[in-house]
Amino acid sequence: MQHLLPQRIVCLTEETTEWLYLLGQEARIVGISGYTVRPRRAREEKPKVSAFLTAKIDKILALKPDCVFGFSDLQADIASLLIKAGVQVTVFNQRSVDEIFSVLYQVAAMVGQAEQGLAQLSRMRAELDAIAQKAAGFKRRPRVYFEEWDEPHMSTIRWVSELMGIAGGDDIFPELALQSMGRDRIIASGQTIVERAPDIVIGSLCGKKFRPEKVAARPGWQDVPAVRTGQIFEIKSADILQPGPAALTDGLVQMHRIFSQWEALHG
Repeated sequence: MQHLLPQRIVCLTEETTEWLYLLGQEARIVGISGYTVRPRRAREEKPKVSAFLTAKIDKILALKPDCVFGFSDLQADIASLLIKAGVQVTVFNQRSVDEIFSVLYQVAAMVGQAEQGLAQLSRMRAELDAIAQKAAGFKRRPRVYFEEWDEPHMSTIRWVSELMGIAGGDDIFPELALQSMGRDRIIASGQTIVERAPDIVIGSLCGKKFRPEKVAARPGWQDVPAVRTGQIFEIKSADILQPGPAALTDGLVQMHRIFSQWEALHG
């Protein structure tokens, strides 16, 4: 049976790499994204063959992969080039918490680890439920602005918004979370954010550090509750903006900790 499963996998994004390591299937990985930081050892052990929007096609082909995992329509061009070169490519497009669980199960099944995958996913689901249960006891839920980019301001994607709800906070831009493309989540005027008066601001920027002091210094933001009370935090993009195990575990836990501390003071 083993020989029927993919033996040489290239992961164009971090979440499939992290998941294959968690399943003990890292020996199958022959190439990874240069943005991979989870698990740390993957960076040392595996060749880096892609960014997010670009990939070294020749390098990937030289690795002779029998399967390439990608994520989202943003990697369609990379996928197209590989498919034309005769490579099997699976591009996932998960945007919600349920879709993340579904994709992780599919990946586990593709490497012959359906049972183990299901067991790990059940544990993750139980942790989610336990956090939701704790958050249900909040007397007051914080209103949260989650910034995915700063210039221009961009609100966050659906799975982050859903995890925020599970962790005990309310997304102040729930209508934007339903937009899968980043450009559709751009907030034209910072004044709109000010008017929605977030109690907490969380930033997570891919490729650069989020600086709370810069947020606090934005013109007209001095009366925003989050600025007034110093409730501005960073969650690393690797922990929350990858639609895989990290967001469901570390990302969620960090958000819940921030919300719990706020609720203890304001509930």
